[in-house]
Amino acid sequence: VNFTEWDGMIRLLFNRKNKTLRSVLLTKSTIKLLDENIRTQRALNSSNNSMMDDEEKMSQQIIEEVVAMEQWKDKRASKLDLDDFLALLAEFNKRGVHFA
Repeated sequence: VNFTEWDGMIRLLFNRKNKTLRSVLLTKSTIKLLDENIRTQRALNSSNNSMMDDEEKMSQQIIEEVVAMEQWKDKRASKLDLDDFLALLAEFNKRGVHFA
């Protein structure tokens, strides 16, 4: 686990600790940050052309997909344990969203 990325996600989620994951991740500033991170990650991994061609699927849609999953629907950061955070980070990384 990349500690910088882990730290970035945890800081975002505990910014307002009693908010749901969806409401914390769908703020305008967070969406802007994750859009920039996605573009940077795609530029660094230029060998992955399929991800660059899929430019219309940006962070807001990806966040909606992830937090709509049953295991994170209506969850709050203060109620999750370490394994839940690791699974959440892995799910975002699998979809190309990085928090660092």
